[in-house]
Amino acid sequence: MPQPEQFEVLILGSGQGGKLLAWHMARSGRRTAVVERRWIGGSCPNIACLPSKNEIWSARVAHLAHRAGQFGTVTGPVATDMAKVRQRKRDMVNREIDFHLQQYKTTGAELIMGTGRFVAPKTLEVRLNEGGTRVLAGDQVFLNVGTHAAIPSVPGLEAAGPLTHIEALELDYLPPHLIVLGGGYVGLELAQAYLRFGSRVTVIQSGPQLMSREDPDIAEEMQRILSNDGIEVLLGATPLRVKGRSGEAVTVTVRTASGEQEIDGSDILVATGRIPNTAGIGLEEAGIELGARGYIRVNHRLETTAAGVWAIGECAGSPQFTHISEDDFRIIRDNLAGKDRSTRDRLIAYCMFTDPPLAVASIPASRAPPLPELPLAPLAPPATPLDEPAAPPALPLDEPAAPLAPAIVPPPPPLAPPSPARPPALLDVAPAAPPAAIA
Repeated sequence: MPQPEQFEVLILGSGQGGKLLAWHMARSGRRTAVVERRWIGGSCPNIACLPSKNEIWSARVAHLAHRAGQFGTVTGPVATDMAKVRQRKRDMVNREIDFHLQQYKTTGAELIMGTGRFVAPKTLEVRLNEGGTRVLAGDQVFLNVGTHAAIPSVPGLEAAGPLTHIEALELDYLPPHLIVLGGGYVGLELAQAYLRFGSRVTVIQSGPQLMSREDPDIAEEMQRILSNDGIEVLLGATPLRVKGRSGEAVTVTVRTASGEQEIDGSDILVATGRIPNTAGIGLEEAGIELGARGYIRVNHRLETTAAGVWAIGECAGSPQFTHISEDDFRIIRDNLAGKDRSTRDRLIAYCMFTDPPLAVASIPASRAPPLPELPLAPLAPPATPLDEPAAPPALPLDEPAAPLAPAIVPPPPPLAPPSPARPPALLDVAPAAPPAAIA
């Protein structure tokens, strides 16, 4: 092995927490390198938070255009050009990449595009995307390698070439009938978006409710909203096999309480959870241990089992949201400066960007400790400026409140101006599993 290039700070993965740490350390005068395989800036600006919200906004515009006549606006025939939807999203992603490259240039952190693998403690061998190899070592090493979509072991599913959220955001055509496996955040956001673009949509959920980690009344209300929109929802439906090819014709056979049922569609989207990107990167060579589900073992300060090595974000088992990866960065930054910050007891606020959105800043009532009942005044019906059915208050008035705040399903918002060219990435959250567990 050649003599490694020595850095004070070496970061594998350029996701939210990793890039912020890199820029901070480089500004502080530390020689810093970031190794990134593909997505400059991580998944959020490339394939997750921002691109999905971009297309969800396009879907809402399509939805309002179809309903314009109800509000006195006369239009002609309305159709969605998915190639233009995709190009709008791509243009935003390109602006994000340019912003990130400028940040690396301004701060002095070195961005190295290639695939890194540990070959010794605190030492990476990097196969460069442009060819060749570099060996890098760091005084301090940070892992920010993220996760990828899980493909369930259903016979015929992998051979069908299913979409994940990545491919779904790259479609330049409108699926006639989109079958969505998974009733979590990613599945429901994209299900509603494609319904509004003009697809027929069926959501298949193996469990007894959508959003399995939310309280049943919240899940029931969201199912009512989406069903009223026109999405077909199958609960308690276990996929048994898949035939055909996504993008052409597919058939999904499911088992339900009433027996087997076949669903015929044109495309299939899998949104059933995430798998950490920790396999095959030589963690054992660096003394970095994994937990039972493949996430990197860390303590409450995000330190791994190897001295001088930390893990950030989803790969460390942190809740799968961009703002949580940013908080991981703050914890590590402050602890390196002599403070004592921890991941313990942090309240996780998150949002599902359906329309109306679901916002949560609490733990589910089913897992909350009992609190004394408080007298609550009756609530006035929420205003619905678009004359859409109002969602009733998610928190019954005669039940004790969960700590701090309930989940909130507000009425749909009025039409807002388009998002700016540089969206505030730090305020976006990735559509992922709720924080109670990593799906």
